[in-house]
Amino acid sequence: MSNVLVFFDVLGETLSFTQRELIAQAQSLGEVHIAIGAYQGDPTPALAISGVGEVYLAEASLPAPEVAVVDLLETAVAECGAEVILGSSTADVTDALARLAVRLDTGIICSIAALTGELLATKSELAGSYTTVSQLAPGLSRPLIATFRPNSLDPQRVDALLDAGDQPDGTVLPVRPSQGGVEVLHREALKVSARPALAEARVVVAGGRGVDGDFTPLEELADELGAGLGASRAATDAGWIEHAAQVGQTGVTVSPQLYISAGISGAVQQRSGMQTAGTIVAINKDEDAPVFEIADFGVVGDLHEVIPQMIEELRRRKG
Repeated sequence: MSNVLVFFDVLGETLSFTQRELIAQAQSLGEVHIAIGAYQGDPTPALAISGVGEVYLAEASLPAPEVAVVDLLETAVAECGAEVILGSSTADVTDALARLAVRLDTGIICSIAALTGELLATKSELAGSYTTVSQLAPGLSRPLIATFRPNSLDPQRVDALLDAGDQPDGTVLPVRPSQGGVEVLHREALKVSARPALAEARVVVAGGRGVDGDFTPLEELADELGAGLGASRAATDAGWIEHAAQVGQTGVTVSPQLYISAGISGAVQQRSGMQTAGTIVAINKDEDAPVFEIADFGVVGDLHEVIPQMIEELRRRKG
């Protein structure tokens, strides 16, 4: 059994599915401890899960891009003797853990799908063309650092693995926000959306050039499915939707259980950000579109005709 440190860059009043999934992954490896960067109030009630040990906090909340978060992680690793450090595969977490890897003179494996008790990490490479298995070289006495791709575990399995437990102890470490490392000149809250975060969504509906400037049908379909809303670079460059929705090599990488691609040709750049989805449904008027090469189900047709029918059928089945 290993000591495992799980890093949450931010924790609210409740755990997200991705955070619960990460704890479930960690419990299969050993004793679980948790380090939290940004938080409000007492974050420990949300972590009342059987098997969760110490919870490490800084003297003050450390929201991204606070550079002192790596001090928190380094101190927490020393406190619990972590042999494995895990985080979710998001930009802020990957940034923090990559800097920790430099501090600890060890390696980091990003966007893995599985990690065994022998610390063999499995991940998809080159837009899903290859599956690799990696392992930290033995005998170096250095911890393994890895980020997990969201939605790697079935929700029912996560629920089965996690049992309610006592509220864990919170340990405040002698770490303070940095002075002069990063100066935040302005903060603006993102528009509140009821849809799940794109990078963590279990279902994603994405549109491309074929939407012709109108994302309304896709928004309705996403709402019916409780899905995140994504887009190709062509759609974001055209200004039809914000750049934060871009899925692909230069945008967000998603790995949902279901990915619906509507009006997207499926160029390599776009495919590299979604090819590991569990099931891919493609809708495109061009029967020769590259997206059909990787789709599990394909519909050759106009999305403005196909998607309203999908919405109608979903609503009929919901009664």
